[in-house]
Amino acid sequence: MGMTGEPLVPGGVLAVDAGNSKTDVALVAADGTVLGAARGGGFQPPIVGVEAAVEVVARIVERAAADAGLPGGASGGTPLVEHTSACLANADLPVEEQQLEAAVHARGWARSTRVANDTFAILRAGVDEPRGVAVVCGAGINCVGMLPDGRTARFPAIGKISGDWGGGSGLAEEALWFAARAEDGRGGPTALAATLPAHFGLGSMYALIEALHLERIPAAAKYELTPVLFATSDAGDPVARSILDRQADEIVALATVALGRLGLLDEEADVVLGGGVMAARNPYLMDALDERLTARAPKARAHVVTAPPVLGAALLGLDHVGAPAAAQAALRAHYA
Repeated sequence: MGMTGEPLVPGGVLAVDAGNSKTDVALVAADGTVLGAARGGGFQPPIVGVEAAVEVVARIVERAAADAGLPGGASGGTPLVEHTSACLANADLPVEEQQLEAAVHARGWARSTRVANDTFAILRAGVDEPRGVAVVCGAGINCVGMLPDGRTARFPAIGKISGDWGGGSGLAEEALWFAARAEDGRGGPTALAATLPAHFGLGSMYALIEALHLERIPAAAKYELTPVLFATSDAGDPVARSILDRQADEIVALATVALGRLGLLDEEADVVLGGGVMAARNPYLMDALDERLTARAPKARAHVVTAPPVLGAALLGLDHVGAPAAAQAALRAHYA
């Protein structure tokens, strides 16, 4: 995809990292200098439609352009930059990436446009070159891998129907399942039967089930239970630990399958860990993960990414335009 006309920022990149809850945009010069940046609302095409979701991004791009002292759009057919690198939530399948890429490119921000799932931004933010695997464990779970030659590994990552398990939502639901059965006798004992309702000031799992079912406690509040699960595991509860063991198994299964698809299973390679569940760095979960990953991919190096995903989107853009290593280093320094 391309358009004619010399960009206002020759060789520059428009980087977009659009998640469900927030969107970050950065205008980056060819030398890695961040010229302007802005943040706005989430990117939710399944709820509002593709054009309305891209319009949200467009308003943020306008503010980033203003921050850089540039016109807010492709006025008169003049693009802002050479390339748009947009890493978007809800771009789970290649067909969705293609649809979103067409919608983003139609805005005329750049001569070329590439849309990818937002997990690729987290991966690229966590590696020095476009090589390795990322597992994101946030509200849900996803995994992607990439090689410098452009080959990728990925999964549909659209929930249970695509074989996914885990993330904050999955962990909370599993903890509730075990706790409910512990209280009514269908399952074995676990401290979760007390710690989960106590988080909401309730005295029993029955009271918590009722409150969730009748929406006196909003469904989204279930995400608050993941830290409770961690704390219960830290106190030594075997059931809580079994749930974290399963999460470690799932993360390692994703990572090793992706490494294998890319021919990296027996080579030194980065496994970048992102998302809120990983950012918590729960000791039991991290130890279980390291043990299992070492057993299946001894040379893999797992680490939690700390850089913002918009850095990864921008680095993917600089990769595309062939920017030198010094430009990438300058960009990393900006976000350090």
